[in-house]
Amino acid sequence: MDFEGEATTPIARKNREFTQLITMITSRQPLELLQSTEAMLRRPTVAKLTPILPPKLSQKLEVASTVADESLQELAKINLDEINDWELRPARIYMGLSFVGFGALMILMLLLCFNSLHLSLNTIAQIRRYWYEYVLFVSLGVTGMLILGREVMRFPAQGKKFKRR
Repeated sequence: MDFEGEATTPIARKNREFTQLITMITSRQPLELLQSTEAMLRRPTVAKLTPILPPKLSQKLEVASTVADESLQELAKINLDEINDWELRPARIYMGLSFVGFGALMILMLLLCFNSLHLSLNTIAQIRRYWYEYVLFVSLGVTGMLILGREVMRFPAQGKKFKRR
């Protein structure tokens, strides 16, 4: 008794289409996938919002949508395999500075909030009441400092060897 049946043509055709779809997806670059995914989400949203919004605002929304299309097309042309570690250094430095700056700014905002809204609390009571926020903002600053320290200690270029004197 043979329980295994032969593959029918619709299933075989679906499997073939599925494998073609998978190979097409895996052969695309991540930025191309980002472009197509974002466009599939943005375009229907813009199409539904433009009739509802006032004319001036809907026109600005359409302009922003076309600018997003153009910028994502430029991004999709970038080959991520060609970007080396040295070219990413400024981005890592900016991220480290952003973490440090945001952490410091939020600690200052927290202190301003204490000095203007919670005058009755002394320093120990402030820390006891808002220690989660203190820890979060100090951690952001420390993380930024670690990122910056890592960039400072990194070798200037890969492949170059330092000469010892």
